[in-house]
Amino acid sequence: MPTTLNPYLGFRDNAREAMNFYQSVFGGELTLSTFGDFQATQDPEESEKIMHSMLTTPQGMVLMGADTPNSMDFSPGSAISISLSGDDETELRGYYEKLSGDGGMVTVAMERAPWGDIFGMCTDRFGIAWLVNVNAPLGTTGAP
Repeated sequence: MPTTLNPYLGFRDNAREAMNFYQSVFGGELTLSTFGDFQATQDPEESEKIMHSMLTTPQGMVLMGADTPNSMDFSPGSAISISLSGDDETELRGYYEKLSGDGGMVTVAMERAPWGDIFGMCTDRFGIAWLVNVNAPLGTTGAP
């Protein structure tokens, strides 16, 4: 699988509604995972919020989104991240290192995530947020 560039939209408590709307507009397959699904929150009020969603359309477009946790700032209009994903760990780690270096900032270190992939987040020197995901080999589990 080649490296792909995917829009990743941020919401405040309405990601499920928004992604269902985008599915009604573009068609395709929508997957939704909550913070509770991955035990990724200590706040019971956030357990049903969307931690990750992905809409893959019949035309091959991919749109992703998530609810912003209450502990994080949310500013409508600046709630978009750019997501890079693929199988080539060396290539993707290289992008991550270049984006987070030279005035950038690591927000989540590149490491094994609860869903089994290698994942990291950073903000580049221009203030653009990036999510980098290396797909786990087929047949592996989400166990660390």
